[in-house]
Amino acid sequence: MSPNHVTELVELLQLERLEDNLFRGQSRDIGTRFVFGGQVLGQALAAAQQTVDPMREAHSLHAYFLRAGDIEAPIVYSVERTRDGGSFSSRRVVAIQHGQPILNGSISFQEPEQGVEHQTTMPEVPLPEDLEPMRHLPPEELARLPVKLQRWLGIDGPFEFRQVWPRDDMHPVKRPPIQHIWFRLTAPIDDAAILHRALLAYASDFHLIGTATLPHGISYMTRNVQMASLDHALWFHRPFRVDEWLLYSFDSPTAQGGRGLARGQIFSRDGRLVASTAQEGLIRVRNG
Repeated sequence: MSPNHVTELVELLQLERLEDNLFRGQSRDIGTRFVFGGQVLGQALAAAQQTVDPMREAHSLHAYFLRAGDIEAPIVYSVERTRDGGSFSSRRVVAIQHGQPILNGSISFQEPEQGVEHQTTMPEVPLPEDLEPMRHLPPEELARLPVKLQRWLGIDGPFEFRQVWPRDDMHPVKRPPIQHIWFRLTAPIDDAAILHRALLAYASDFHLIGTATLPHGISYMTRNVQMASLDHALWFHRPFRVDEWLLYSFDSPTAQGGRGLARGQIFSRDGRLVASTAQEGLIRVRNG
């Protein structure tokens, strides 16, 4: 795996400042039809962070995906400095393409402080070294897919994933809506906590809403299935590094009305709960 993918992703999160509260980010074609939602989340967080006292750390992000992003066009991020209080700062971010908002987000920052502490226990799962890396499709199967999908499934990205319970998205079978996946960047990066949070925001969009499809024997590759993320929530709890193994534990408590809800907990290798996520997504199964 080449560190070039990691360098490209880190550069993607280095936004150009156009004005005090206006930033521009580029888009990266990773083989998806539209801009990957995690890219917009990571860039929105990076934009908001540039308007906040660097001593204040992001602790929560809530965003709505409004339109599909155009891979061929840059994205402009407009940041509203909603409030700077004694301990917390709030920012509203709008991501804009072609004059239209594609994402609305709210992000809260806090100065570090001590307080009561507890957490849930990390699931007992095999260590990443005891699991096989996710494998590419055989060339003959890959060749039968659309070109865009071939690129998505046929290249190594900046993150490595190892599934506790591997799943074949080409031939999905029904199973409970729970999964555990280890992940990390494929190359080391510097220590800046701001960068690690932006990269976790990017990675937090992988595999999340797909958890809601598990009981139904479908996936994003099923021909008559339409899927799209509708919103995304992310809470940062404790320090972490994305270039070290993290366990992403997912569950989906419900699906109804053409929508599915998925939740995630992200643990460090030593069992610390470092972040939590939630996402609702569109899941439509069309007849015929």
